[in-house]
Amino acid sequence: MKTAIKKVESAVAANDKQLAKDNLKNAIVEITKAASKGVYHKNNASRKVARLSKAVDSINA
Repeated sequence: MKTAIKKVESAVAANDKQLAKDNLKNAIVEITKAASKGVYHKNNASRKVARLSKAVDSINA
């Protein structure tokens, strides 16, 4: 899951919006699975998804 988050963050840093969106979908799935298994609290998972989504939306490409 950390790898999926890092992929999104690196795509955002490179201003690659399409890659960031693709990686975001994968990251959301992994974060949601982790939350459902009790790895993360549901609010923590929601916060992670929101922060990643906001970062991807901020790309001006």
